[in-house]
Amino acid sequence: MFALADNGNQVIIRRRGKTSYMLTPVYEKGNALSPELEKELEEGRRQYREGNIATCATQEELNAFLEAL
Repeated sequence: MFALADNGNQVIIRRRGKTSYMLTPVYEKGNALSPELEKELEEGRRQYREGNIATCATQEELNAFLEAL
């Protein structure tokens, strides 16, 4: 199971009708985010700092924005 998780596969462990768990590798920084996801998050943070974002003040604005995607 560890090798599957290491290779990027989603590993779900079920306990006979009880709570399920997901096995996820923890990288060197001590968090559960992959290097690829860390890179995408940093790109989003950069765009936010530069003001390259969309804002929605109402539910209608949000719906219109999502429909336009």
